[in-house]
Amino acid sequence: MDIDGIKEAAAKAPVIGSGSIGDFIREQRTQARVSLRQLAKVAGISNPYLSQIERGLRKPSADILQQIAKGLRISAEQLYVRAGILEDRPDGPDLTAAILADAQLTERQKNVLIEIYQSFRRENRAATPTAAAAATPTPTAADAAEEE
Repeated sequence: MDIDGIKEAAAKAPVIGSGSIGDFIREQRTQARVSLRQLAKVAGISNPYLSQIERGLRKPSADILQQIAKGLRISAEQLYVRAGILEDRPDGPDLTAAILADAQLTERQKNVLIEIYQSFRRENRAATPTAAAAATPTPTAADAAEEE
């Protein structure tokens, strides 16, 4: 899913109630020993707005979640999953989240990298059944005679 896809999913996500993303952000902030003011400053949002997010009164956008994740030094994907923007993929790689969290890349560069990565994965998924069939040897008449 690219950045635009994440933003669209965020817009369609259900309104966040207390006990979900806000509690998770507060918990992560407390564990990191970061004050509300410090996190708000790093995330580029106001103290009252961050407080409202933590209390479940406001629904943060994907961009705000990404900034909060950077400030907490956690994966943005964790916040997207908690907010209901992305589905949890425990067996999948965290490469997309790492790309999104990289402060040295522009948004355009992040989008391009994610699109390339996803296209490779689609290509490999499409090729997998063919590759598996080609790798499985077909029994020969000699193999059948050996089994008798």
